[in-house]
Amino acid sequence: MAEGAGAVVSGKRGFRLEVRGVRHAFELRGQDLPVLEDVDFVAEPGEFVALLGPSGCGKSTLLRLVAGLEPSSEGSILVDGQPITGTDPSRIIMFQDPTLYPWRTVRANAAVGPEARGTLKRDAARIDAALALVGLADFAAAYPHELSGGMAQRASLARALVNDPHLLMLDEPLGKLDSLTRLAMQRELSALWQRAGFTALLVTHDVEEALLLADRVLVLSDRPARILADLRVETPRPRRRDDPRLVALRSEVLGLLGLAEAA
Repeated sequence: MAEGAGAVVSGKRGFRLEVRGVRHAFELRGQDLPVLEDVDFVAEPGEFVALLGPSGCGKSTLLRLVAGLEPSSEGSILVDGQPITGTDPSRIIMFQDPTLYPWRTVRANAAVGPEARGTLKRDAARIDAALALVGLADFAAAYPHELSGGMAQRASLARALVNDPHLLMLDEPLGKLDSLTRLAMQRELSALWQRAGFTALLVTHDVEEALLLADRVLVLSDRPARILADLRVETPRPRRRDDPRLVALRSEVLGLLGLAEAA
């Protein structure tokens, strides 16, 4: 990714996120299906927190609640002390699929937010800076079908950055990439987060990915999800997969998830 595209970020630190006693359930055939059970944690401004747990345990549901896409059944979620009551461009969620508009160029996809707000002309430099930041300046006129999987995710990331998010939520955004592209994107996400200073909340099934990217890893139980452990990753960056401290943490996480034999 390109360095120094400073017009994208405001220089402010990210939001302080508080999740307090959150419980959530879905209605299924007239009965409540519990998904989250008394989830409670705080992410400090600019902190990178990973949510790790079994498939279907409620990790993505928690992201939706933080994004304001729906209210929690019980408990409260606050950013900088204010309760979340709906969506806001300062809180952006990035999904596993890039969800780019196929009829729009890369630049036009990145411009969706400013266009919706009527600030397209004013934010022209911000859009170009975001594309430069993710290494797509030379592909601004390309269409999604002309991009590789990694490039499409970079375009999706540029679209998020144009909104200058203070909280970026990542719902397995690298899950469908090939292994080499995934490794490259992990490095780029880490570097981008360190430069931009937003608070990050990552959902992943990949233990190594969580340990490489996050300051803290919240290990969740099976559904209804509750926090089994809150592990701080104090290994200096850039990190190596074979670092003995990360290897030990990986074994601890796998043990918590009932997969000690895979360590």
